[in-house]
Amino acid sequence: MIAFLAHFLFLLAAWTLTIKFVFPVAYALAEGAPIGTYIYWDFWWVIHLWLGWALLKWQRYSYPLAIGVSVAEIIIIVTKFVLFLSAPQWTIWTTNWFINKLFVLACFVLMLSCFLINTGRLRRLAPVT
Repeated sequence: MIAFLAHFLFLLAAWTLTIKFVFPVAYALAEGAPIGTYIYWDFWWVIHLWLGWALLKWQRYSYPLAIGVSVAEIIIIVTKFVLFLSAPQWTIWTTNWFINKLFVLACFVLMLSCFLINTGRLRRLAPVT
């Protein structure tokens, strides 16, 4: 399950880069707008890559990192959903954002559940050298 979650994080990072950087730049270029016009600046993908690596190359900090990032992501995404859904404005950008966040939320709810259920076993894992 740990390898699955790590690869899920890598996929989310690639998806995030695509919808928040590549697609907006391509859209702006096609529209003749400045390339930064539609970029949604977000660097969570860096943390997702780091966490994915930390899960595959297990370190002493991997368990607390996974729990901490999961809790932070869940709180942030649920808060953003509450704010957005109180007065949603559906555009191509908000729809991409919303779908991405649904998958990110699913990943971190699954991760938090898995890690809390297997706390004892995961805390005893030896670091990978």
